[in-house]
Parts: sequence; C-alpha cells; structure tokens
Amino acid sequence: MPETAKIQIGDINFECPIIKGTENEIALDIGKLRSSTGYITLDEGFANTGACKSSITFIDGEQGILRYRGYPIEQLAEHSRFIEVAWLIIWGELPTKGQLNQFSSLLTEYAPLHTSLEHHFDGFPKEAHPMAILSAMLNAVSCYDPDLLNIKDENQFVQAAAKIISKVRTIAAYSYRSARGYPFNYPHPKLKYCANFLHMMFSFPYEEYKAHPDIEKALNLFFILHADHGQNCSASTVRMVGSAKADLFSSVSAGVCALWGSLHGGANSEVIKMLEDIHKTGKDPQYYIDLAKSKESNFKLMGFGHRIYKSFDPRAKILKEYVDKALNLLNKKDPLLDIAKKLEELALSDPYYIERKLYPNVDFYSGILLRAMGIPNEMFTVLFAIGRIPGWIAHWKEVLEQGEKISRPRQIYTGHTIRDYVPMKNRG
Repeated sequence: MPETAKIQIGDINFECPIIKGTENEIALDIGKLRSSTGYITLDEGFANTGACKSSITFIDGEQGILRYRGYPIEQLAEHSRFIEVAWLIIWGELPTKGQLNQFSSLLTEYAPLHTSLEHHFDGFPKEAHPMAILSAMLNAVSCYDPDLLNIKDENQFVQAAAKIISKVRTIAAYSYRSARGYPFNYPHPKLKYCANFLHMMFSFPYEEYKAHPDIEKALNLFFILHADHGQNCSASTVRMVGSAKADLFSSVSAGVCALWGSLHGGANSEVIKMLEDIHKTGKDPQYYIDLAKSKESNFKLMGFGHRIYKSFDPRAKILKEYVDKALNLLNKKDPLLDIAKKLEELALSDPYYIERKLYPNVDFYSGILLRAMGIPNEMFTVLFAIGRIPGWIAHWKEVLEQGEKISRPRQIYTGHTIRDYVPMKNRG
C-alpha cells in the first residue's frame, strides 16, 4: 500500500497519497481534494505547490545544488560546451560524438534567416525592446515552417528544436544591429555557436570580430548556467501554453515574454541600472551597503540573495571566476565595474549579509560579465533567453510526452456577490 496523509477539515477526513521524488522530495497529491471535500488550496506564487513531475533539473536551495539530468552544474561548466548541454537537457543523456556533430550541423544549416524575415526588422521602431522583437520573430519564423507547427515524430521535433536554438541568436544579433543602423552580418558556417553569435553582433565589413577563446568560453559558460532552472516563471509559462497543445514556437515565444519581467530575466539589467545610479551620485559604495540594511530605506541591493538558494547560488560561484578572468583579459576601465567589485568585497565581509546569506547571485556577475564583453544593457535579457531556450524546449517536450492535462488553476473569488443590472437612466 502506498503511503498516505490524512487531512481533517471539521468532520471531513481526506486521505491523499504521498509522492516521493528521486531526491526524496515529498509532496501530498491533492488531485481529488475538491471532488472529495469541496475545498481547494490557496498558494499564491506557487511557493509550496508542485505543478508537475519533471526529470529535467534538480535544485536544492538549502544546499546550493543545481543538476541538469543528474549532472552537477560544476562538472558541466568545467567540461561541456553549451550545445552539448542543450542536447543533454532536451534529450536526457549526454550526446555521442555522432549525435553532437549531427546536431551541430543542423544548427549551422538553420542559422540564416529567410530573406523575407530580414525585412521584418525594418518594421520595428529603432527604440523597440529586443525582447519584444525576439518574441515576435520567433513566431514569424514558424510561419516559414508550417509543417513544424504540428509535430508528429522525433525527426520533426529535432528540426524544430534546432531551428529555434540556431535562429534565436541570429534574431538577437540582427535586432541589435538594426537598432543601430548597422548592416547585418550573416552567420559564418565555420564558427561555433558562441563565436558565431559574437561575429554576428560585432563584426564589420572592414573589421571582422574574432572572439578570444576565453571570451568565447565565458559566453558558453553564461549560456550553460542559464540553460534551465526548474519550474521558474518562464518555464512554467512554456509548460502552461504547451499544455493547451500550442506549438513549440509559440510556447517558447511566450517564455520570452515571461522572462522579460524585471523580477525574472531582467534582474541582471537591474544590477547595471543600480550601479549607474550609484555612479551618478558619486557616493562611496559603503553608503549603499549600509543603506540597504536600514529599515527606513527602500533601497534594495540588486543582485544579492536568491528566492531559491538559501546558502549560495552555485552558478554565481562558477561565474565569478570567469568574470575576473574576462575583466583582466579585456582590461576594461569601467567605473561601474569598479563599483561592482567594491560592493562585492564589502558585502562578503559584512556580518549582516553573511548571516542572512545575501551573497552575490548569478544576476550580479552575469550583468558585469556581459557589460565587460560589450553587450548593451537592453540585450542582457535577450542573452538570458538564448541560454534558456533548451530548458524551455525540454519542458514543452516533457508536457507532450507526459500527456499533461491543460493547465487550469482555480481561484478564490473575492469580487461582488450577485447583483442586478442597473439601467443607464438610473445610474446616479
């Protein structure tokens, strides 16, 4: 007999199964609670609600653990490239050499955009946010592959996944260059994923951009560390949209919109905005370290602490090493980077932050890294989206394979009770 738990509500007794995950996470299956008792649960923000079963990513916030398909993030960061990790996340196993080569060939083949799509960028105003462009263009791409809107077999899924992963960097680079009036750089068939993206972003006809191996490694690392993170807002959005049997392109496009929020993918941009504000005042970083501790202040130190990680963010520990290396390599003289390093130093030695485990998180270091690489602030969330694409695809695939019901949360209604219609002539 499976283990069960008993919930007593007045004279009503409800017995529900206890579900255990492979890492001993425990949940109460309340799927029949309403039909048996008339009650539902209320959990705003879903902080204590498991919306699905998933085998993609394991997170232990108390211990600072992050694993993709069972592999520690530290090992993947040290040994893998982004495309290998993308395959792992989507298909569940590390690829063979043949599988990786074949998938990489598809990414090279699918990198260019249809010529008609290039003209779409002229339709956006120059000040359009690149996340809005990214979401719209992903849906536009699907119009040129109508056979992939109703995936019927593995071959079609591979094509759809490869097209999205490949074209998303081309769309991102084109949106950056279009806003600045620069000519587009076509994908280079001999460059690897990250080097190709940097080429499309920064090359000019008279000066080809060649990424230093350490910078290419740093961007690979950035994408790996952002490739998936469990049931976050954007992944949950993709799953919810996918549960309605929406196609992969539109589901991922919805994920882009969710990621755009400042409380989600926009957090690293907020770090840079904070540093800019601090720089404008000319005040010492210590002032802001103290200000964030004051109960009378509304100032928040962006990029410190994490909703899930209660000890440290394992991604931040990995990224910090490469941030330091990139700064030294690029020899960047940037007052914002100097402020960031000082804030980090002060916070890591301040008992207030240490006791509350308010360590610099991945958003703090990723913002610094992207700025050092020459990526403008408005593109930060776009790069986050490029990295997160494999995770979104994996979640969509999992919903499809598990045959999940369409997502349809209930609510506690707090509006007016029944009232009669009042004709216009009788309204005050």
